[in-house]
Amino acid sequence: MTEIDTSVPHSARIWNYWLGGKDNYPVDEVAGDAYTAVFPGIVTIARSSRAFLGRSIRYLVQEAGVRQFLDVGTGLPTVDNTHEVAQRYAPESRIVYVDNDPLVLAHARALLTSSPEGATAYEDLSLYEPARILEAAGRTLDLTRPTALILSGILGHVADHDEACALVRGLLAGLPAGSYLSLNEGSRGTDPAYEAAQDAYNETGAVPYFLRPVDQIEAYFEGLDLVEPGVVSVPLWRPEPGTDPQPTGQHGGVGRKP
Repeated sequence: MTEIDTSVPHSARIWNYWLGGKDNYPVDEVAGDAYTAVFPGIVTIARSSRAFLGRSIRYLVQEAGVRQFLDVGTGLPTVDNTHEVAQRYAPESRIVYVDNDPLVLAHARALLTSSPEGATAYEDLSLYEPARILEAAGRTLDLTRPTALILSGILGHVADHDEACALVRGLLAGLPAGSYLSLNEGSRGTDPAYEAAQDAYNETGAVPYFLRPVDQIEAYFEGLDLVEPGVVSVPLWRPEPGTDPQPTGQHGGVGRKP
């Protein structure tokens, strides 16, 4: 197994720290605290992204009738992971997680839990291998049936936007009509403080994450039928009744493959 380097901060572990998880090291806490000192709102963004994931999965299960999920770029398990939300509402749901991070692999057993009626699998593959991802997913999922592709905060790690779009298209190409894409990514144009903090972080030598204008996030849904309210700041996507959501620099949406 690839060695886990605990001497340098790691974006998945920092995100885990902001979400209140335990799978991180002191170096990640230092980096996370340094970031929040510049931009405290990052914790809100991390948690609103996770909340959007939960609401979108609930929509896909309860309203769209989806029972299969392909979650690429899983990250570290925290709370309300894809399989937990899906199987809460439909225990027979089947989920395939994909990541190629040695730390995530080390924690795969935490993900590899399932209701007796459903199934959960983990595949150690890269986002840059869509054909291999689809082949591996087909061992657990029936890819002739509608499947939801989950891409949560992963495409910002792809430096070239055209390449990121091509990866989304490559994954969706292997899924049948009636499948869905649930996607959310860091965005530009809403929160200048977030943009300044992330740009500074990218210059530290850590693995960069690129915030993108909203129109570039919308481009990931090309050819899909967007579910209302479209691509919006994630707190504004079908918020819980009685809440007062405020926009953040994280946009997302859900689209259906016609």
